[in-house]
Amino acid sequence: MKVVVTGAAGMIGSNIVHGLNAIGIDDVIAVDDLTDGPKYRNLLGAKLSDYFDRTEFYQRFAQGEFGRVDAVLHEGACSDTMEHNGRYMMDTNYRCSKALLDACQAQGTRLLYASSAATYGGSASFREEPEFEQPLNVYGYSKLLFDNVVRRMLPGAKTQVAGFRYFNVYGPREQHKGRMASVAFHHFNQFRDTGRVKLFGEYGGYAAGEQSRDFVFVDDVVAVNLWFLQNPQASGIFNLGSGRAQPFNDVAIATVNASRALKGEAALSLAEMVRQGLVEYIPFPEALVGKYQCFTQADLARLRGIGCGHVFSDVAAGVQRYVEWMARQS
Repeated sequence: MKVVVTGAAGMIGSNIVHGLNAIGIDDVIAVDDLTDGPKYRNLLGAKLSDYFDRTEFYQRFAQGEFGRVDAVLHEGACSDTMEHNGRYMMDTNYRCSKALLDACQAQGTRLLYASSAATYGGSASFREEPEFEQPLNVYGYSKLLFDNVVRRMLPGAKTQVAGFRYFNVYGPREQHKGRMASVAFHHFNQFRDTGRVKLFGEYGGYAAGEQSRDFVFVDDVVAVNLWFLQNPQASGIFNLGSGRAQPFNDVAIATVNASRALKGEAALSLAEMVRQGLVEYIPFPEALVGKYQCFTQADLARLRGIGCGHVFSDVAAGVQRYVEWMARQS
């Protein structure tokens, strides 16, 4: 099987590449932009058949220069939700994806692609239906616009097309993302460097640290992508989260206790962490007021309905594995 992974040096893309290798798929063409050179580290140890910069790949693929490609796993995108340049966002996330979809259909290539839970924005429900899609930024809109293209073409699709609305993904190989890295990543580094973690205080009717998200471990994201790769009959747009909303306080508890366990120290309750100054609450940033999802929780009915029964890690289990991984990198 010949597979292309775009965004291959990014967090999800690189984990997918390693996941493909783990099931014996080594004919993998990696596509990315390595202007940020250190991202190459995410691909260390991976088996690749070729690498292309994103500026040349898409046109060459559309011209059929790579021969028979079985599937494209399209993770490449601008994922910075604070990017306000709408023209750049639409070119990168919408127009590029639309051209890739057309090329895949023309060549009989399956397309599995990254959408986002940002398509729901301010909605109180997270089901893959238009009435719940209210993006709060141009990033979410760029993803929604492409999802809508896919919806229109699916009845006549020649090959599998599946989009995944990723919720709050965390896990190995996200160190290059800076401020867009997960809360677990920032908590680990804060606790290592300062002995405390910081959380937003009260906002949106939620008590300090109680804003809740559907946190999904990247290994689970990879597992679902690989399930679809092995089930070419499954097409559509699907939520990809744990189906379980947990407060940011849970991430702090898991990070601190996993870090303490590495040093042979006993687990603590949240109240004790706050009392000892290990958890600190800071005022909610003005820049995020009105642009922030206080609650997300993937509705997994459609994913389960298609036959994918993958069991997702909760925050305690996933963050522990992630902290242990980060500690080995230090």
